[in-house]
Amino acid sequence: MRQALTGFVSKSSFSLKAIMIAVLAVTVIAADVASALAARSSAIVIDAKTGKVLYSADANGRRYPASLTKMMTLYLTFEAMAKGRITRNTPVPFSAHASAEAPTKLGVRAGSSVPVEIAILSIVTKSANDSATALGELLGGSEDNFARMMTAKARQLGMNGTVFRNANGLPDPGQFTTAHDMAMLGIALREHYPQYYGYFSQRSFLYGRQRINGHNRLLGRIKGVDGIKTGYTRASGFNLVSSVADGDRRLVAVVMGGTSGRSRDNQMASLITTYMPRTSTRGNGNLIAKAGGDNPIKALAKVFLPKQDAPTPDDKPVTDDTVVASADDSQDDSQQVAEETKPVLQVKKVKTVAVAAMAPAPKAEQATSQAVTAYAEPTTAAPAIDPVKTSSVPSGWVVQVASSPTKSGAEALLDKTSKQAPKVLADASGFTVAFDNDGTTYYRARFGGFGSKDAAWKACDALKRKKISCYAVQQ
Repeated sequence: MRQALTGFVSKSSFSLKAIMIAVLAVTVIAADVASALAARSSAIVIDAKTGKVLYSADANGRRYPASLTKMMTLYLTFEAMAKGRITRNTPVPFSAHASAEAPTKLGVRAGSSVPVEIAILSIVTKSANDSATALGELLGGSEDNFARMMTAKARQLGMNGTVFRNANGLPDPGQFTTAHDMAMLGIALREHYPQYYGYFSQRSFLYGRQRINGHNRLLGRIKGVDGIKTGYTRASGFNLVSSVADGDRRLVAVVMGGTSGRSRDNQMASLITTYMPRTSTRGNGNLIAKAGGDNPIKALAKVFLPKQDAPTPDDKPVTDDTVVASADDSQDDSQQVAEETKPVLQVKKVKTVAVAAMAPAPKAEQATSQAVTAYAEPTTAAPAIDPVKTSSVPSGWVVQVASSPTKSGAEALLDKTSKQAPKVLADASGFTVAFDNDGTTYYRARFGGFGSKDAAWKACDALKRKKISCYAVQQ
């Protein structure tokens, strides 16, 4: 009996040991697969004036975007500013959800707010996750709805390999993109919103007494680099989108899946050095068609949003560059940029105030057998925000540049004028106003945001010197 029991225990122990070994082997294999996915790099270099692909390495391979996600968050923010829905000074409320996002973040308390401009600066420099979420909630009513808007806008811009799940790029297995799509987004940001593109070249800013430095170490290191965004999670590896302008030449380059911040930066520097001389000095650079309409969520009728359609990491990735990239990059002093070489934009820290919570998004609507939330119109919002589905009509002095029989035509004229005179209209917001003429509806193309009659007249005079017809009027 004792021998039989001993044999049984011995066999059981052996079986248990075998099972443990098998489980460990499977775990190791899974970890290796996840590691391999993270280590797979992809890259692309595009001539931003002609659209010619100068270099490509698995550019359509699916990757995690990490903080590159915030490029789309900013695209939709710039769009809202250009249409007059929000201004640089519109309060951005921070919900408990936004305030609780993982670092890196600005650190605004729940129930408080900061101006839109501070939220933008904190994203382009610090890659603040809380600011991205707060902007998403402001523009979409909820972060989930905003993610749908982001995906819809991606489709409208031709980014067919991208799905967004949140506004900041924190780990989500259903959020993915490609190097090719990120290059398209980088080009679109410059082409569509040149009046706001300068934010991406900001290397630091002062928030109250706190100096916040940026993550993009190629700014100031490589001639012509003027943005755009870094990104890192353990699953994505080290990502970077760079825009470069040198004389009449322009390119956009993307590196994804770098093994370290330093190696990623070195690879990007090598691509820029190699391919910038091969770019064209001709071409108008209008490569990405601007998505029209005020309701990008409609495009989701043809978008399937898979829940587990990207390789899932075996553990929750570390978030953003400062967690690992700063530790890695700081070892190389030659890559550090002397912040004193560029003026620091000072932003007065605005006293945070309690704000009402944003109303939840409306009930989902059905689209291709999938619930799709409608474009949100918060019932309680900051006073400066015009409801999303209506045209914003700023009061005070405005500059009218044209009128059109269609709203899309008027918006196209606004876009064209913004590109022709980005410095003149840097602080202005474009909008359209419908009016009736003998039973026919027309749309005025106007720019608002001028503080006085003199400011509006001065802007109009500057536009006329650029052969742009206009007149200033009090609205």
